[in-house]
Amino acid sequence: PSFVADEGHNKVLDGKQRELGFTFSFPVRQSSIASGTLIKWTKAFAVDDAVGEDVVAELQTAMEKQGVDMRVSALINDTVGTLAAGSYNDEDVVIGVILGTGSNAAYVEKANAIPKLEGELPKSGNMVINTEWGNFSSSCLPITEYDQALDKESLNPREQIFEKLISGMYLGDIVRRVLLKIASQSSIFGPIKHTRLKTRLILRTPDISAMHHDETPDLRIVAETLAETLKIKDTSLETRKMVVEICDIVTSRSARLAAAGIVGIIRKIGRGTPGDKRKTVIAIDGGLFEHYAKFRQCLESTLVELLGEEASEFVAVKLTKDGSGLGAALIAAAHSQYLN
Repeated sequence: PSFVADEGHNKVLDGKQRELGFTFSFPVRQSSIASGTLIKWTKAFAVDDAVGEDVVAELQTAMEKQGVDMRVSALINDTVGTLAAGSYNDEDVVIGVILGTGSNAAYVEKANAIPKLEGELPKSGNMVINTEWGNFSSSCLPITEYDQALDKESLNPREQIFEKLISGMYLGDIVRRVLLKIASQSSIFGPIKHTRLKTRLILRTPDISAMHHDETPDLRIVAETLAETLKIKDTSLETRKMVVEICDIVTSRSARLAAAGIVGIIRKIGRGTPGDKRKTVIAIDGGLFEHYAKFRQCLESTLVELLGEEASEFVAVKLTKDGSGLGAALIAAAHSQYLN
């Protein structure tokens, strides 16, 4: 209410109901531009009585209780928002990707290529597809014992398998599990009971990024991170080098799988082949891509590897910061009740 009051002095909107774009970063069965029911929670959220409810109606009710007179004019997913924001600034953007706490992708598809689409085709002939690729699972994925244990102990076992391999919420915990296995079979980290190696999710992706990017001669940042976060002290330089290598292996797998997913979508829409001179831009939002330089570099080099030198010249990735927020505003404005 205080934010709306502070921002409410706008002559253009005098006497008019203010409008809102609602970004909801979870799988939704969307029935219209401003309504959709929650299918399931991801990323360690779990509010059981919200599943199956219309998330817009719930937000409207909550706003009314707070005395906020506002209409939700558009419900979007953060990935769709990133695609919308990216394409607003660059017409060559055809894919939006989230690489942060969670992971997902959305792209522009020809409406006649969507078998489950019912009713009239959109006038443009195109439709945005929210893939929810985080829930992808296949026997082709490189699942390890660490991934299996992480999945089994998660709030949503057997779900979001692809996301658990690549997103920022999980990378640190995969590294922790590898270190725990090493600690159980050797004494290089000292007694396990004196460490925090058994504490789930205590090692976060910013921690492994800091260790991975450590360029000090004695790997001082690695030593400090191990000591402060995991209570592992007095490590040798060789041990610290091993920890960096583990961070590199886990992060490289993540980046290469994300790149494979992007190339899969590029191929699906008939782009990225030798001789195709169209520019294909992928708008990416999320802290994993923005802040983890070695992740970003690996993703970009893998795109070149998978597409080939020639085709990759016409494919680019582009950081689209706060794409979900800006995209929600753009889509809400496009569906305003006050448009002539």
